[in-house]
Amino acid sequence: MMHSSVAIVILNWNGRRYLEDFLPYLVLSTYANYSIIVADNGSTDDSVLFLKDRYPDIDIIRLDKNYGFATGYNLALRQVQADYYLLLNSDVQVRPNWIEPMVALLEKNLEIAACQPKVLSYGQSEYFEYAGAAGGWIDHFGYPFARGRVFDVSEKDTGQYDEEVPVFWATGAALFIRSAVFHEAGGFDNYFFAHQEEIDLCWRIQLLGYQIYSCPASVVYHVGGGTLPKGNSLKTYLNFRNNNIMIYKNMRGIRRPYVLMIRALLDFVSAVKSLFKGDGGYFVAVFSAHLSFMKWMVWDRKKSVFPKKKSASLQGYLQKNIAWEHFVKGKTKWSEIVEENGSKK
Repeated sequence: MMHSSVAIVILNWNGRRYLEDFLPYLVLSTYANYSIIVADNGSTDDSVLFLKDRYPDIDIIRLDKNYGFATGYNLALRQVQADYYLLLNSDVQVRPNWIEPMVALLEKNLEIAACQPKVLSYGQSEYFEYAGAAGGWIDHFGYPFARGRVFDVSEKDTGQYDEEVPVFWATGAALFIRSAVFHEAGGFDNYFFAHQEEIDLCWRIQLLGYQIYSCPASVVYHVGGGTLPKGNSLKTYLNFRNNNIMIYKNMRGIRRPYVLMIRALLDFVSAVKSLFKGDGGYFVAVFSAHLSFMKWMVWDRKKSVFPKKKSASLQGYLQKNIAWEHFVKGKTKWSEIVEENGSKK
């Protein structure tokens, strides 16, 4: 029996400690036809020497500098031939049988282009991890959240999100995707550098008519924040800038200027609130992000990847404001916020 080929591609930047900790689990994967490739993003530590010494069978793609998540993966995946790509952060611990459920899901439904495993916290494995949890959603104003994680509140995993369901986006920490669809959609947007590029890609993929799914039968454990920790001003800047660019590119009609206007107001309120709390770095990062977004609209739009189509029914779309539901109404769980109706657009 022929098994579809899966290329597990790890984008590494000075992550030798994570490679040392988590590759021993990865090489125990039980799927019959997989390869492991490390794309080194111009590391200055001894990552490459470590791989050559300890894992000579792992292929290495060496990039000449740190291109960030988006461009780094785009450059690497041009050199990788496989039926499926499995993009994996270096700080993820896997179970031996984690690949099989995702292959089975996509091979039983050709409309599904990508999926993600259930992502639990490496440090507190009974809780969902921030980056993806049990599958990503997005609200009416472009705020991402996830089944099992709303803003900074992560739920305890009690099996409440163990069904295979469509979602809006799959986490880039462990993204399983058809290689042909990755390239059909144009790959990641190089302009993003890092943060929210997987949400943008999944949005464009949905607009092509495909679906994104959560595959909780596959489970991984993510450390998170290894490269840019929570609270980092660059991370804040990239998240706000890229989120606005993503909205501009993918929303259509009169909704786009309305959403961008409301987002500018909400972001301003958030920035001023942080300033009064003494967090000037957050304020500057948000302000700088909006200036960069305006620069992108005027000068740099041609550098981005736009959707090939703009008409499709979107799964995992909340026709509410998640910030209002969480901060004003006090709702902390996905199940408290999302209703069965009103979840498509």
